[in-house]
Amino acid sequence: MTDCEDSLRNRLLVASPYLQDPGFHGTVIFMCEHNSEGAMGLVINRPLDITVGEVLEQLDLDGEEINAPVYAGGPVQPERGFVLHRPFGEWQSSMAVTDQLTMTTSRDILEAIGCGEGPSEFLMALGYSGWSEGQLEEELSGSSWLVCPANHDLLFRVKSEDRYAEVIRMMGIDLNQLSDSVGHA
Repeated sequence: MTDCEDSLRNRLLVASPYLQDPGFHGTVIFMCEHNSEGAMGLVINRPLDITVGEVLEQLDLDGEEINAPVYAGGPVQPERGFVLHRPFGEWQSSMAVTDQLTMTTSRDILEAIGCGEGPSEFLMALGYSGWSEGQLEEELSGSSWLVCPANHDLLFRVKSEDRYAEVIRMMGIDLNQLSDSVGHA
């Protein structure tokens, strides 16, 4: 695979009902990066028992009370924060995911969010989901994940508890109709 060919960047990975890993059962992951070296994404439907406002308070940042949830983005570096947002901005540590979405990891975006000067749409996660070279491709061939295009409504407007069902609906899948042999000839 080249870095662009067959990339899952800006796609959703949806845990198949047959995924054996209990840590990912029922998850929807927005893929931020996928190339020949590996892949990285954020779980977008597992809110933690903490709000963005509480994170800002813990970091001694002034600002508004923000009741938006913080998500468990994945098991890798769970102490590190990631903000998926739009529009772009002039933040210290950002990576363009698409021409409309950015992922930022620097404190300055949190300061801006707290002051009401941050991006108009954002999703904050602690930790990320990562795959080494070839690992995700192996999991895909084993029917662990379903893949579908991402959209901004799902990322920023659909309630987290409804995201899995909404993605499955968008894909036209009836979970009651799936057999144990999905993806196997």
